[in-house]
Amino acid sequence: MAKYFGTNGIRAKLDVITPEFVSRMSFAFGVWCKRGKVILARDTRVSGPMLHHSALAGLISAGCDVIDLGVSPAPTVELMVKKLKADGGITITASHNPPEWNALKFVDKNSVAVSWERGEEVERIFEDPNVPRAEWNKLGKATEYKLAIDDHIAEILANVDTKPIKTKRPFIVLDCANGTGSLLAPTLFRKLGCKILTLNAQPDGFFPGHNSEPTPENLADLIASVKATGADMGIAWDGDCDRVIFIDEKGNYIIGDKSYALSVEIALSESREKKPKVVTTVATSDTIKDITRKHGGELIYTKVGGPYLAEEQIRCKAVSGGEEAGGVIWPALSPGKDGFATAAKILGHVCRTGKPLSRQINSLPHYYNSKTRIYCSAEQKFAVIEKLKLEPLEKGAESLTLDGLRVNSKEGWVILRPSGTEHLIRIFAEAKTPKKAKALMEKYERKVRELLK
Repeated sequence: MAKYFGTNGIRAKLDVITPEFVSRMSFAFGVWCKRGKVILARDTRVSGPMLHHSALAGLISAGCDVIDLGVSPAPTVELMVKKLKADGGITITASHNPPEWNALKFVDKNSVAVSWERGEEVERIFEDPNVPRAEWNKLGKATEYKLAIDDHIAEILANVDTKPIKTKRPFIVLDCANGTGSLLAPTLFRKLGCKILTLNAQPDGFFPGHNSEPTPENLADLIASVKATGADMGIAWDGDCDRVIFIDEKGNYIIGDKSYALSVEIALSESREKKPKVVTTVATSDTIKDITRKHGGELIYTKVGGPYLAEEQIRCKAVSGGEEAGGVIWPALSPGKDGFATAAKILGHVCRTGKPLSRQINSLPHYYNSKTRIYCSAEQKFAVIEKLKLEPLEKGAESLTLDGLRVNSKEGWVILRPSGTEHLIRIFAEAKTPKKAKALMEKYERKVRELLK
């Protein structure tokens, strides 16, 4: 099992993500990429420049030619790997984590994020002292590419029907969280034809506006601004901009499940496939299943995590992929989640239909959820799930063990997963009523606590 890689890259504080570590791991990734061409970028964190230089040195020492994008969103890196025909890409970003964290996110030549399973191969190179550095006359070289964000904006505009947006000229409040969204979002939405108000649109690695996780608490100013100005919607991104969160025109926070469901509705409506495929994680709402069935499509489940979504989207040529946190894949751009494309697509749909975002969300199949977490040791979080998999199911229920344990029953469904980053078990239940969702969650919470005794 990988020592450093998590579900999507390597994430930690600077006692682990040291300059020496980043240089060695970037060297290993460069070798894994067959010492070819690699895209490199970073987010706005204070530690970013330091680690950027370390990654650059590691890649060059592997003999890789590096295309340096500077400060850029993660979806931009994925798009540039595809556009510039690179052999891989590294984004130095800790996504939604607090400013003292940083991380290395890797994508392969197909713009697919490197999971922990494939990360084991990179780690073997990292741990092997006998893997040679490039000779002095075969070192790689670095070149800057300053058009990446412009290219990304152009690709989004080419894949969105901009006429309804330019006709309506909606007023949008954008919260860029002092991150890389500051460099792309305001320009994109002006080019879409919007009137905009920006919050936290100055790149600042201390995140003075709020932490980069777009929770309701962190987006309090955005919610207040939408209400105060009568905006058509508010839009916020996480730290690396692969996810996006919406605030409707009434100031309601839209959870990621709902925005992903609306994205699936849009993708399936646009698709010309006879039986379009949609990929999503085992932790995603049944709203996605209902919408997919309505359009005569096929829903395919994956393990939780961007790499698995991207791998499956490519394998089955799905028209849409996404997850409950609000990350959506638009295959025409790349197999990676793109928060900017999602925002533009949903805005275009709202303007084209003439129905405000609140009505769009309320028209979706509706479910309620209840969730909790139970702390335990690293060994227990896996052992308990394995024991639960052996328990007999009630009549009519079925289990899915692709990632943790998901049980579908007549009351609804519940999933139990060992956390990939903390010593705890997550329990998430969904049903048609809040009471049923809570009861289902509590039922399995009791089972877990009993097994932990």
